[in-house]
Amino acid sequence: MEWFQAVVLGVLQGLTEFLPISSSAHLRIYPELFGWEDPGAAFTAVTQIGTETAVILYFARDIGRIVSAWFRSLAGGREASRGRRRRASYDPQDARLGWFVIIGTIPIGALGYLLQDVIRDDFRSLWIIATTLVVLGVILGIADRVGRKERTIADLTYKDAVLIGFAQAMALVPGVSRSGASISMGLFLGLDRAAAARFAFLLAIPAVLGSGIFEWPGAMEEGSVYGAGPTILATIVAFAVGFAVIAWLMSWLERRSFAPFIIYRVALGLFTFAMLATGTWSS
Repeated sequence: MEWFQAVVLGVLQGLTEFLPISSSAHLRIYPELFGWEDPGAAFTAVTQIGTETAVILYFARDIGRIVSAWFRSLAGGREASRGRRRRASYDPQDARLGWFVIIGTIPIGALGYLLQDVIRDDFRSLWIIATTLVVLGVILGIADRVGRKERTIADLTYKDAVLIGFAQAMALVPGVSRSGASISMGLFLGLDRAAAARFAFLLAIPAVLGSGIFEWPGAMEEGSVYGAGPTILATIVAFAVGFAVIAWLMSWLERRSFAPFIIYRVALGLFTFAMLATGTWSS
């Protein structure tokens, strides 16, 4: 049975990681709906390695270019400090984007380490998750409505990276949605939908991989909810499903809004409130 549950949760992780509807909320709510045990924060973090691997594969060309430019910029800086100047053999915008990802990752890395015990326990309350689903759904709706959507990813600044990084850190609370929070801030800053989503996905890579690696021992140890085999299977399933979803979403955002996801978030949050209020679910 646990293998079947792992596959279902892997599909769920792959479907919801990139959509602004919170994968961590779904991995907490749907087991409750099915009468399954809460898989826990460690399981969620490890399965996200699968979806982030899908991001790396999907954006492999962009990531390779950014990493190369970033390292070349460091080498160029050292040469300039020694009094030797050479024409740059890389795109400075790619190098800056590398710095933006590093800077934007600091808030979630620091807060995630400091709040790890709270994340594993208190933040998994269904009352909190229902609240964040609704509140962030409303915020995303406002951002999608009022954002100018005039700027592209080439227009990003260090200030943008810091603000989007702090927005991403809000996703330490299940129900917020890493992509939803980052995209909302990007929209408020005037980025178009595709640019906001692209940077959100790139920004998530170090944070999610770091979290997954940190939680790996706990998810693999004997006595965890699913154990090593089912957790690895869920991660592989999440990768396959996630790759298809990210390709679909990037195409969707070129011509449509976030409205369906906003409606779904709010509806799921209200449904969770109703189940809690009636005593059908415990918090």
